[in-house]
Amino acid sequence: MKNRNLLSSVFLLLACTTVATRAAGPATQPVPLDRPDMFPIGVWLQSPGNAERYKALGINVYVGLWEGPTAAQLMELENAGMPVFCDQNAEALKPRWNSEVLGFLQDDEPDNAQSLGDGKGYGPPVPPEKIVERFRKMHAADPRPVMLNLGQGVAWDGWYGRGDRTNKPEDYPRYAAGGDIVSFDIYPAVHEKPEIAGKLWYVGKGVQRLVKWTDGKKPVWACIECTHIGNARVKPTPEQVRAEVWMAVINGARGILYFSHQFKPKFIEAGLLADPEMSKAVQRINGQIQELAPVIRSAAPEAQAEAKADGADAGAVAVTTRQRDGITYVFAVGMTDQTVTARIRLPGVSGDLTVLDEQRQVRANDGAWSDTFKGYEVHLYKMDAIAAKR
Repeated sequence: MKNRNLLSSVFLLLACTTVATRAAGPATQPVPLDRPDMFPIGVWLQSPGNAERYKALGINVYVGLWEGPTAAQLMELENAGMPVFCDQNAEALKPRWNSEVLGFLQDDEPDNAQSLGDGKGYGPPVPPEKIVERFRKMHAADPRPVMLNLGQGVAWDGWYGRGDRTNKPEDYPRYAAGGDIVSFDIYPAVHEKPEIAGKLWYVGKGVQRLVKWTDGKKPVWACIECTHIGNARVKPTPEQVRAEVWMAVINGARGILYFSHQFKPKFIEAGLLADPEMSKAVQRINGQIQELAPVIRSAAPEAQAEAKADGADAGAVAVTTRQRDGITYVFAVGMTDQTVTARIRLPGVSGDLTVLDEQRQVRANDGAWSDTFKGYEVHLYKMDAIAAKR
């Protein structure tokens, strides 16, 4: 995400408990995001006045409030039934907001070179030790979870915006100790550097790394692009946004966070809402994620699907497996812009598999099936218990 000066970027989430001493309650209580049928889908640093419109797109949490939180901002979100992660200021710590404020934010992108102000350029990143120290102080003030958002260096070692810490990925496990939830942002569809531009797989790579760097013990969230951001010439397509979302989920993300601002060709804070085509696409993507949330949140079975693409590097197709209520699901996404044919193996599976939203089936024989993935294409397979036992 952008630095806050430029309008920058839980499963540990707390249930929204009612505070007995509060004033008259909100018109709509926030939905607890720790329910097994909910998947956290947030939007970054948006006006509370748009909360209802974002809810209609499937957003269920705000992350960040510009120059806040203030009582007025929190009241507006409360009335809309939209919980929030925000700065840990005096207002946010009031018992009045115990059920509205899910948790708190570290300063954004401390792993990037930090502005020296007054046109003096940039100094080094904030040392990880300072982030961990602040994390401990925040928890001492309040036990609710702390979210830490990191920059594109999570996925791209050569990100020069880290100054003298460029090409030093070893910093990140130490940074990750400074949050209960760890997120990151990289926006390849609109990126202007050829090393990254159009290479959506960096989203999946960043998630993989954060899951590894946190030993799989902390929720990892991925920030997703959906506007021009700062590239007046290019914006993501709905297909690219869907690919990035599923790429994140398949690689282990437990939350999604949309960056909705547009800075070029003109500034629009709610750039996502201003784009009818993208709004409809995001609504569909979020609807499917929520529909499958109980499956996504289920524990992975011991037997996991594996994919190997013909004539492609290992990892050209990423897969993950889930089982729920006797039904097996395999979620798969192409991690390359090339069309590949992949052989997917899952022991014990035979028969027809339904490919969700594609009005087709594929046939599995002896625990394997083949399918074609166009560049960054997503396929979501579902098989019933009978097929799995054949």
